[in-house]
Amino acid sequence: MSKLLGAGLRALRRLRYSLSGRETQLVYHAEYELPVAGVPLDPLRGQRILAYLLDQGAIGPRDARKPIPASLQNIARVHTSDYLDQLDRPETMEAVLGFRTKDETWQQFIDLQRLAAGGTIHATRLALRTGGVAVNLSGGFHHAKPDRGMGFCVINDIAVAVARLRAKGYSEHILIIDLDIHDGNGTRVAFADDPSVYTFSVHNETWDHQAAVADSCIELGADIGDDEYIGVLQRELPPAVASHEPGLVLYVAGVDPAADDQMGDWRVSREGLLRRDQFVIEQARSRNSDMPVAVVLGGGYGNDAWRYSAGFLNWLFTGSEQIPTEDMDAIVRRFRRIEYDAKRKEAKARASAPDWELDESDLQMPGVGKQSDARVLGVYTKHGIELHLERLGILNQIRAMGFVSPTIALDSHSTLGHTIRLFGDTLQSELLLELRARRDRASVPDMEVLYVEWLLLQNPRAEFGERPRLPGQGYPGLGLLREIIALLVVVCEQIGLDGILFVPAHYYMAALGRRHLRFVRAEDAAVFEALRDAVADLDLATATRAIEDGRVVDRRSGATVSWHTPPMIMPISERLERQFGSAGSEEVLLEAYAGLDYGLKAET
Repeated sequence: MSKLLGAGLRALRRLRYSLSGRETQLVYHAEYELPVAGVPLDPLRGQRILAYLLDQGAIGPRDARKPIPASLQNIARVHTSDYLDQLDRPETMEAVLGFRTKDETWQQFIDLQRLAAGGTIHATRLALRTGGVAVNLSGGFHHAKPDRGMGFCVINDIAVAVARLRAKGYSEHILIIDLDIHDGNGTRVAFADDPSVYTFSVHNETWDHQAAVADSCIELGADIGDDEYIGVLQRELPPAVASHEPGLVLYVAGVDPAADDQMGDWRVSREGLLRRDQFVIEQARSRNSDMPVAVVLGGGYGNDAWRYSAGFLNWLFTGSEQIPTEDMDAIVRRFRRIEYDAKRKEAKARASAPDWELDESDLQMPGVGKQSDARVLGVYTKHGIELHLERLGILNQIRAMGFVSPTIALDSHSTLGHTIRLFGDTLQSELLLELRARRDRASVPDMEVLYVEWLLLQNPRAEFGERPRLPGQGYPGLGLLREIIALLVVVCEQIGLDGILFVPAHYYMAALGRRHLRFVRAEDAAVFEALRDAVADLDLATATRAIEDGRVVDRRSGATVSWHTPPMIMPISERLERQFGSAGSEEVLLEAYAGLDYGLKAET
């Protein structure tokens, strides 16, 4: 009789969750897949789960939502400013990872966790919007405290998502159910004094014994199996749900309690983990069938960890209790061939959405609006940049110089601007081009321009010959300035920018750029013309050094004339072209030029 009843209950569960599967949402980003030597996380975990769900027909190729990285404003709602300042220190890296690695790898690790925090934020948004379950295929970095990172955790994405909701005015109680085998200590510390956030953690060892006003901190020790594990949950979780009456549940569905986990010391079976996950969802919705639930993956170590999470999610979508056991290589290869479009249109307008929706504070760069900072200038992927370089013939010219494998790298997470780097080899040891640029609305009134903060073009395999080394040069130039400017013009035309703004650091840069660029101020143009008159008998390199050595003087006052890095611009739009061609601009230039008289002192 009990077996028959159990079978009937399972059938009802399958029916219930297959009907509500449309309310289950996924959040995923390809950049979740970052391998870090020494960290035993499977970098393909999220992709394997997604590939399995796709192969099973549980989701379609466009059913995952793409997150943006959490902004520093949201991260700072949890983590202290001192801690954020310390993230670039080697001792902080060692405290988190247990070892030191390259600065570049550490930065990628931070970027990964910022992106994961953005994914958890997005999962809470989706869950609250739909009253369903939203799963971030990353996240669960629960050891990070407000003032300290540890246990592979730099940014506590769970705490950041909750703190962001509070800042948006979300006032209902929140329950965090953390069933990673390791203690959710950082999350508990973050909300130790907040009775509205209940942290429920069942783990093998308690990491931090700081008291919290609303928590269950349950330490079970080692060698825990299915019966004891499920028994503790059945005894402890329902009272926590009933007493706290949450409006939102966050579930850290760590699979490191599994018997075969590389870092766990429990012996929970596959079936036991699925029973656990089912019980959590049922309890979360025991008082409200539309309870929003946001899920993060949490811990799981080894190449098989993905299977348990995939089984749980497959049940959420289809009601099937099948746990994947087959080889996934072929499925993953098929998955990689699908063009994954994360920009699916929202089903409903956001006009009536509650104020915990995304706004400018969730974006990486002020003034970009709702464009993703994962794209250069909010628009271009690495693939898009490569297409432009190929179509304009730049890569072919690079190959003709002997660089047979040019490689592009992007850095789109800096507030100083987005940086494009072109290397001559796949090892990225030969830097050929470095361009840092940003969208700028402040430099030219009523215009938006492309502000080129830095442009480097060099050939590290060439030697200086007839053309001498210019100030600031490490290697001879590439001879591709005209082509790069053409690329920037195309970019401005495509995204609707009015022009290209550049600030030359040296005289020779302005002299070379004068073929394409104009000075923003007529007074600066006059100074340049007067300087050019003073050094007219010198070659470009010698002239630049003469100016920087203080050899150019104002004949009328005797004062040294220094290079003052005047801004230059190339108008692209008709309205900016009209502004620079307006009546009176030429007169201003001539008047300013007439008042200047520069001369060149002899070398001493």
